[in-house]
Amino acid sequence: MGIARRDLLKWGAGVGGAAALGGLALPSTASATVRTTPRGLPTDDWMSRLDGGVSLLDLTIPGTHDSCCENPAYGTEWSHTQNWGIPQQLREGVRFLDIRCNGLQGAPDELGIYHSDAYQHIRLQDVLDQCRSFLQAHPGETVVMRLRNERAGGQALGDEEFLRRVDHYLDALGYRGLFHFHGWPTLGTARGKVVLLADFTNPWGLIDWSSGQNAYFDTQDVWQLGGLDPLGTKGQYIVAQFDKAFRTPNSPTMFVNFLSYAGGYWPKTSSQSLMDRTVYPYLNARTQQRARFGIVPMDFPDFHVNVLQMLIDKNVV
Repeated sequence: MGIARRDLLKWGAGVGGAAALGGLALPSTASATVRTTPRGLPTDDWMSRLDGGVSLLDLTIPGTHDSCCENPAYGTEWSHTQNWGIPQQLREGVRFLDIRCNGLQGAPDELGIYHSDAYQHIRLQDVLDQCRSFLQAHPGETVVMRLRNERAGGQALGDEEFLRRVDHYLDALGYRGLFHFHGWPTLGTARGKVVLLADFTNPWGLIDWSSGQNAYFDTQDVWQLGGLDPLGTKGQYIVAQFDKAFRTPNSPTMFVNFLSYAGGYWPKTSSQSLMDRTVYPYLNARTQQRARFGIVPMDFPDFHVNVLQMLIDKNVV
């Protein structure tokens, strides 16, 4: 049974929230030792083992949803979607980041990272610096980043002001050289860079995000459903998107398949159920099958390292 949103907001991250989660224990902090996938790919350097001539469209790229939402104190358990910070996500093999911004109070040129109107106490420049540091240490990798105008709360920004602040980051703060901007690149072209997916209004001809379908994307992001078994139905959407991506290997669009779900459940609860009921069984039955599933964002990959690593291995099986 789902948990009512009003109860989530009331309980937040305190004693009531912990009790409601029952026996779902938080994992211990992961070791700094680099993991290796079952197929032998080091998780911090797996893209470097692939042919640079392959298009990003032909890869399976594991990612995170609301990538910076690590602390339920910055919102509630409703807005808590990750336990790993960005540096550890990248070391563990995550290569897609979901970065959502509003204006930053008291800083007229800056952007803060938000989940709706809940500030996550990290700025866009912090995220970019973390990505740049990782890519300098791992020049064979790339990071694909959805940059979204969250348009929420008292720090919401209109289209023109959001664009002005992005431009400030690119030029005044010197981040332009970090990015690949236009069209789906080969992995060789993208190496050492952040591939920008623009979820904000712009006139620049960027790779424009869609939560449905456009010339660049075919996205499954169903996060709220009715019915007696919404997580079962969400699982059907996930499987259908995996199958669609597999059956159309020459599609010129990037498939995106969100494994996350809200709809009256805490992200921890829905993630655990979807992984156990749907995602792990689907991938485990196909471990010998290479597949280009596209971008696969998830909540709490630390709870499901097996799934994260199976997605990485889809690129070499």
